[in-house]
Amino acid sequence: MRSDPALAHLAGVIVHDEVVPARAPWLCPVAKGQTLRIVDLEGNQAVDFLIYAAADDAERYSAQDTVSAQGNLFLREGTVLLSNEGNPMMTITGSAVDYHDTIGGACSCESNTLRYGHHTKAQHACVDNFLEANLRQGRGKRDIVSNINFFMNVPVEEDGTLGIVDGISAPGLTVDLRAEMDVIVVVSNCPQINNPCNGFNPTPVRMIITA
Repeated sequence: MRSDPALAHLAGVIVHDEVVPARAPWLCPVAKGQTLRIVDLEGNQAVDFLIYAAADDAERYSAQDTVSAQGNLFLREGTVLLSNEGNPMMTITGSAVDYHDTIGGACSCESNTLRYGHHTKAQHACVDNFLEANLRQGRGKRDIVSNINFFMNVPVEEDGTLGIVDGISAPGLTVDLRAEMDVIVVVSNCPQINNPCNGFNPTPVRMIITA
């Protein structure tokens, strides 16, 4: 029996287990049938997330196809994450929080400047993390598409406006994703300090892959 709480109810053999520091990027292949567990170690940490097909970089996660297929803006346990070709890439097989965001996007130097003032322009952002990770495999800025924000709370008001409010996670909470094809996962462990998506204090997360 596994005594580590982060491994509770997680079947299979651990093939990768890594802590991603606060504000850092992460890239890792996940083979078809493997499960990726994301552990919010200290709570209230947004995890920006992209998926690329391992066999074809042109095929990648599509927020539009995923939202349209499920008829709901929010990602929950059971949601199938679809590619721009309409193919299942990963399935959320378990989630300790009620929902995750797929429309809030990734913070950038430009959006920080617009939202929070010019003095924030030099601050590290999720787009920087995505670029840093993707460059390892020859992808560039044009390959960054609308991303998932795990544990992030982006309510949609009645008039259609979006908010970024306190996260809905807590220390040790998890989300599990099963790969439906061989994929490359790219993560920005969000560095945002100007809104409450990280409780104004970015913290580490843990990535566990089982087969």
